[in-house]
Amino acid sequence: MVGKRALSRQSLPEIIANDLRERILSGEMAEGEAIRQEALAEEYDVSRMPVREALKRLNAEGLIQWANNRGGSVTKHSLDEIGEIFDLRILIEVDLFRRAIPLMTPAHFAECDAILEQMEESYDRDDVARWGILNHEYHSALYSSVGRSLTKELLDRINVQSERYVRMHLSVMKQREPAKQEHRQLLDCARAGQTEEACALLSAHIERTKDQLLQMVAAKRATGDGA
Repeated sequence: MVGKRALSRQSLPEIIANDLRERILSGEMAEGEAIRQEALAEEYDVSRMPVREALKRLNAEGLIQWANNRGGSVTKHSLDEIGEIFDLRILIEVDLFRRAIPLMTPAHFAECDAILEQMEESYDRDDVARWGILNHEYHSALYSSVGRSLTKELLDRINVQSERYVRMHLSVMKQREPAKQEHRQLLDCARAGQTEEACALLSAHIERTKDQLLQMVAAKRATGDGA
């Protein structure tokens, strides 16, 4: 961690947490990488207090493992844990989608269409970070017709864990076209009221990502390349 990172002085813990989160999700800060509060304070040119608050937030999100007196590191999930993250997504998202489809209105479909257009633009620009954000927004929009705020809150936490792997899948395995087609098909099925077909496609969509990611991560770890 070298160099200075200029920051606004407003809401420093949130700004630092957002920047660190993006660095973790993008892979700039690798799984298992040591985190030193003092070094981050110097890098961001702030006192240790806002850094400490930012690290507490990321610890609560599960992106880092942090102990005030012992330092910490970027969370490194086992292969089983990565698989569990995506299995939980399937369980929760398929249930939400099944409940949402009968309640979707033209406004919901329009919102999904608008996000899809932005996602496709991000594909063309090779903007993986933007795609990751929009991917979460799109999946959330598919289920937005359902209340179930507690379920969605749980899903948001799981998606923080899964996003860095989703980005890895997109950038390393070059899965733009399959992802683009499947996202469009999900909306088409929902618009046609084909609930079971849509849910089966969603389950297969997440399962395919999980299987390919586990193979890739296992291979990288076996050769000592990467996390």
